[in-house]
Amino acid sequence: MTKIKNIVFDLGGVLIDLSHDQAVRRFEEIGVVDAAQLLDPYEQKGIFLEVENGTITADEYCQKLREHTGKDLSYEEIKHAWLGFIVDVPQYKLDHLLKLREHYNVYLLSNTNPIIQEGWARTDQFSAAGRPIGDYFDKMYTSYEVGVTKPDRKIFDYMIADSGLIPYETLFVDDAKSNVEVGRNLGFQAYQPANGEDWREAVDKILNQ
Repeated sequence: MTKIKNIVFDLGGVLIDLSHDQAVRRFEEIGVVDAAQLLDPYEQKGIFLEVENGTITADEYCQKLREHTGKDLSYEEIKHAWLGFIVDVPQYKLDHLLKLREHYNVYLLSNTNPIIQEGWARTDQFSAAGRPIGDYFDKMYTSYEVGVTKPDRKIFDYMIADSGLIPYETLFVDDAKSNVEVGRNLGFQAYQPANGEDWREAVDKILNQ
C-alpha cells in the first residue's frame, strides 16, 4: 500500500450533517414552489446549479430567485433557506482535521456556493470554536470558485494541478457514490462515509495500513 501524504475531504455529509428536507422546506416557505425538483443533496439544478458552478454570482442568483418567486426576497431570507441544509457542524470532526494536518496535507473539495461560504462558512459563525472553515485546511477547492461541480473530473484535475498532489498518495473522503467513483478512476484511494457518520476510526485505519 502506497503511503498516503494527502487527504481530500468533501464538506456536506462528511464534515457537516445535512438535511435536504429542511432546505427544501425553507425554500418552499419563501416561495420556491419547485424547490424539491431544484435542490439535490449532491448536485443542484437550474439557477441553484449555476450559482454552485460559478456561472452566476451570488447577487445574480438572488435576483433570479426573486424573479422566480415573484417576491422581493432579502439576502438574509435567501441565506437562511440555504443554511437549511446545515443540521450540525460537529466540532470533534474539525478538531480531528487539525490533528491530521500535523502529518498530512489536508484539502477541501466541495460543491458549494458563495452564499453558504461567504455568508457563513468563512466567518467565525462556522464552528463552535469560533473559527472559519479556512482554518481547518491547507487549501480549499470549491465548485463556484473553480467553475465546475463534482462529479465532473475537471474539478479533480484542477485540484491535482494546483496542489501538485499525486492521486495514489491521496485519500479522498466523500459521501457521494458518483464522486467516489471518479476519484477512484483517477487513482485516489477513497472512503465513502454515510451522511453524519463518525468516520475518524475508519479513516485512521486506512491511513495506518
